[in-house]
Amino acid sequence: MRRKGRRRWVIPLVVVAALVSGATFLFLRSDHPLVESARSFLVSRIYAFLHLDRTFPGESIQERLQGRGFAVGDPVVIRIFKEESKLEIWMEKQGRFLLALTYDICAWSGKLGPKLREGDNQSPEGFYLASSRQLNPRSNYHRAINIGFPNAYDLEHGRTGTYLMIHGACVSIGCYAMTDAVADDIFRIVEGALNAGQASVPIHILPFRMTPENLARHRGSNWADFWNNLAEGDRMFLRSGAQPRVSACQGRYVFGETDASCRAITSWQ
Repeated sequence: MRRKGRRRWVIPLVVVAALVSGATFLFLRSDHPLVESARSFLVSRIYAFLHLDRTFPGESIQERLQGRGFAVGDPVVIRIFKEESKLEIWMEKQGRFLLALTYDICAWSGKLGPKLREGDNQSPEGFYLASSRQLNPRSNYHRAINIGFPNAYDLEHGRTGTYLMIHGACVSIGCYAMTDAVADDIFRIVEGALNAGQASVPIHILPFRMTPENLARHRGSNWADFWNNLAEGDRMFLRSGAQPRVSACQGRYVFGETDASCRAITSWQ
């Protein structure tokens, strides 16, 4: 009888031990990228199972775009602002890119500033391009768009990292997590533009709105020169309403025509 009584407690003790181990795994910090990746995947599946990452709108993406004078298939530019946790969809109308939609970013990693190395849990900043090869409709995080990190600029600076995405769910170890519902919207817009003939979709990832006031507020940062360089491309895009040619040249982003010593920022071919 004693042994039976003990046996009754075995399963509850195992369950409690599993819960404690799981909580430790989820919430204790580890800088090892494999541990962080496994943790991120586990949390994303919990969110998906509980439907915590789904905020489906009442109308379709096509209807929302039509109400603003755009359509799936129009050329698109994605713009991300870390400090505000906003992702903007800009689409072309009458030869000029205009703001079409704005989404809240559910999660991004690290702090203001660029990604430097694999496993630093930092979300990138810079100018990127995404082609159809960078789309994953069956990602572990619902749908995903690989931003193309590291680009030519990142490589010039010796930066490393892989699988940096805009994706679903609401967990990040370097990516921009948008929730599954929003990832559906973004994926359909990008896929539609690429299928309609856009060669690649520009992705601008900026620390904040590149206003003189914000740049002055952050002038004491170690990244002030880098951010002023990003602001050059941001101003050119906003002034012209067109995506400039972006290259990496002698450790800087250069916008417009360059010579053969510079390397163009490209998408996956």
